[in-house]
Amino acid sequence: MSEPPRILILTAAFGEGHNSAARNLGLALGELGAITRVCDPCLTATPITTRVVERLYRFATDHLPRVWKAIYDSIDNVDFNRSGKLTTRKPQAWLAWAIDEFRPTAVVSTYPLYPYLLDRIFGKSGGRLPIFTVVTDSMEINSAWLRAPSDFWLVTDPATREAMTDHPMSADRIIDTGFPVNPIFSRLPPLPDNAPCEPFRVLFFPTARRKSLGAMGSAMLDADPAVCLTIVLGKNVRLLHQAARNLKRAYPGRVRLRGWTRRVPSLLTSHHLVVGKAGGATVHEAIAAECPMLIHHLVPGQEEGNLRLLQAIGAGDLAATPEALSEKLGGILTNKAAAWRSMKTALARHNRNAGALTAARFVLSRLRS
Repeated sequence: MSEPPRILILTAAFGEGHNSAARNLGLALGELGAITRVCDPCLTATPITTRVVERLYRFATDHLPRVWKAIYDSIDNVDFNRSGKLTTRKPQAWLAWAIDEFRPTAVVSTYPLYPYLLDRIFGKSGGRLPIFTVVTDSMEINSAWLRAPSDFWLVTDPATREAMTDHPMSADRIIDTGFPVNPIFSRLPPLPDNAPCEPFRVLFFPTARRKSLGAMGSAMLDADPAVCLTIVLGKNVRLLHQAARNLKRAYPGRVRLRGWTRRVPSLLTSHHLVVGKAGGATVHEAIAAECPMLIHHLVPGQEEGNLRLLQAIGAGDLAATPEALSEKLGGILTNKAAAWRSMKTALARHNRNAGALTAARFVLSRLRS
């Protein structure tokens, strides 16, 4: 009996979408019999520098979106085949060691930098492994993904695939698998489109800004008396807990609080609507759960495509101010929640709840061919 394939999965701390895609692919490949290892070469090789850059990234995306947009646009013009060799020296050396130690059959990268490092490593060693690049952005694709030396690109949706084929890339190497959401989504039944809408359960992922939590939360609760909020504080639980408690006291019986939780898939499939940031992981998990979404915080550049995808499906929109959020939510609930039911129908038609399993099956099929 032949040994199971060994898949090295590479991620990065700069955005939860990369980590989520890597973890979920590891789960799916494991379910299908592969041996996997998920690692972050930047964090492992240069932990202090990576943590500093990660914090700066999160601060810029939360508080200085226009500054981040300028940085993101500048990255679009960088050719990683020629630049960055000094700053990536340690991650590249660690990655070469990890390949020698783990001896993978193939490498999957959820971050656009690593295929360039792998190309340098294979150029020196003379050997080569198949490289699968998982593109975690949608529709708006930075050229760092497009130039990456890869055998295949796995993308989130048909429109993203079409956008990438406009560039000088072989179309048969761009594979529409869907975003690698947790395999459990394929086994969780979503709330049906004929479900009662009283109470109307809204799952709220706030940003780290305390004033925003109170203003956005009040806007939703005031939009309609049927609205009940579940607020997921996540990593910001200490920072936001008092503001969330104040909201809970102001609207008795209509607000539930959650800290960090592993139950996001079941929360999404049991709520009518999710309100959150336009990050890749959150948007695609909402799509997988067939849970319509309103976006209250959008990072220009990399997250604009996620909003466009929601709008193209007919499953969500932007509501970046309390006034816009109240108006959008009120409109969704008018006429016996007809707009909400239409959004649910559109999501069911889009049918993207098994991206990690689809991607894993494709990777394994290519290794057997």
